[in-house]
Amino acid sequence: MRRFADAPNAEELLAKAEQRPTKLDPYIDPVNQRWNEGVDTARAIHQELPTLGFNSSANIVERYRRPLRPGGHGRRRGQGAPAPTDPAIPKTRRISRSLLTHPDHLTDQDKHTLARATAGCPHLRRLHAHIRRFAAIMAQRRGHELTIWLENVEADDLPELHRLATGIRRDLDAVTNGLTLEHYSGAVEGTVTRIKQLKRDGYGRAEFDLLRARILYATTSVT
Repeated sequence: MRRFADAPNAEELLAKAEQRPTKLDPYIDPVNQRWNEGVDTARAIHQELPTLGFNSSANIVERYRRPLRPGGHGRRRGQGAPAPTDPAIPKTRRISRSLLTHPDHLTDQDKHTLARATAGCPHLRRLHAHIRRFAAIMAQRRGHELTIWLENVEADDLPELHRLATGIRRDLDAVTNGLTLEHYSGAVEGTVTRIKQLKRDGYGRAEFDLLRARILYATTSVT
């Protein structure tokens, strides 16, 4: 509802809808290539895609090809507009997922997408370097390097990361300890969550004595 309310006009709303990721996104380049080579039906192009790993229906190919046909719908063959020859721009969500995924867990397609995106954009390349450095600090408990990481981020032209750095500096000691020490508050937070659940379950139906007994039973049985 917010997306509809915030849209300044219908054209922008429809444009955003067209930018949503689809299963065809990783295969746009070969689809465009075959269209420009004269394979002008969605069904014919779709029959070639399973060898590349595509496993969806021909309808998604038809929807992508429709604007390139004469009049936007196209009943005659061989007279449609040419497909883009430049490589397709990866969707924002796909780039974000590739940036935040451990390199060892990326698929070959995601590695290719990430390489193209970072090669064409210095800001993304620097953002990727900061993400990988922070991931190493977090995974290897190198909290003593956090201050240096913050200084590098604050010196870079990446405003969104500046907000993250500002938030970390508000409670720097606690964040540093969390990225250094083996101890954590997970067990305590889990117990608090269980107690809150017991309170919600008994609200309006039990007095304090029963609630206290249930809490003691639940916490001692877990420990």
